[in-house]
Amino acid sequence: MHHRTEPAVHPDGGLGRVPGTRTQTPTRAHGEPDLRRFRLDIAYDGTDFSGWAAQPGLRTVCGTVTDSLDMILRRSVQLTVAGRTDAGVHATGQVAHVDLPTDLDPVWLVRRLSRLLPPDVRVRAVTRVPDSFDARFSALRRHYRYRVATAAYGAEPLRAHDTVSWPFPLDLDAVNAASAGLLGEHDFAAYCKAREGATTIRELQRLVWTIDADGVVTAEVSADAFCHSMVRSLVGALLDVGRARRTVDWPVGLLSRGERAGEVTVAPAHGLALVQVDYPTDAELEARAAETRRLRAPLPGVDQGADVVRGSSGATAAF
Repeated sequence: MHHRTEPAVHPDGGLGRVPGTRTQTPTRAHGEPDLRRFRLDIAYDGTDFSGWAAQPGLRTVCGTVTDSLDMILRRSVQLTVAGRTDAGVHATGQVAHVDLPTDLDPVWLVRRLSRLLPPDVRVRAVTRVPDSFDARFSALRRHYRYRVATAAYGAEPLRAHDTVSWPFPLDLDAVNAASAGLLGEHDFAAYCKAREGATTIRELQRLVWTIDADGVVTAEVSADAFCHSMVRSLVGALLDVGRARRTVDWPVGLLSRGERAGEVTVAPAHGLALVQVDYPTDAELEARAAETRRLRAPLPGVDQGADVVRGSSGATAAF
């Protein structure tokens, strides 16, 4: 099977649709069937995948799902995803969109995919959505969950792929106090892997740690968007607070750095999962996507294959 690389941006570079214009219905070549937009809800165990984005010679979620769709539909399709997860990261609530023939039966497609896809990736639902729906640009926020086993014996065997064993004491009061100081809009450069021309300003909306009866600690992390390695870096820094290697005010103090903090430990990938992506109502989809695209513009010195975002504060980001 072939693995096509997913473009960083839409064919028009994200600039073809401007505010005040109607979102165009997916186009078709002469003789092709009418196409309409469908939402795919996807779950996967990221253990044996090299992340979401298709890469030549590597097993990726995008490549695997796209190849299966191509085989079933006997046509080439292109997926646009809400958030590209790294190698080893899981998802229970990933969202993608794809343009498919209007007369397609979503239930039939889910059943066909269930027989063709490998057991570590499932398309849980296929839903007809407005053509203004964009899995990436229409999203309001992303929600992640990180699992840490604090029991003396480590993670339960059946959860070993999605739970990190933590062999140290963990002061949750200290961790939650440190987490509270990170909420809001900040420059998270200290917690992100640098990318040329990309902003690291994000609005962290939720960061809460809880523990269940089995000693599994869960961090729930939500933001409008995340820069590269941000969630795992935040978790790594806060775990150091929980084991008393760092003070409660240390994580927020790093926000003034303006560059990657080398002393921040990046937590293991397998404890992280994308669990949900929020979208506005159907009536607001077009406005949301148009507003996101309106803020996009090429920057000097930035690879034009990058997806460039200009934020409300004038900052920019390339994902």
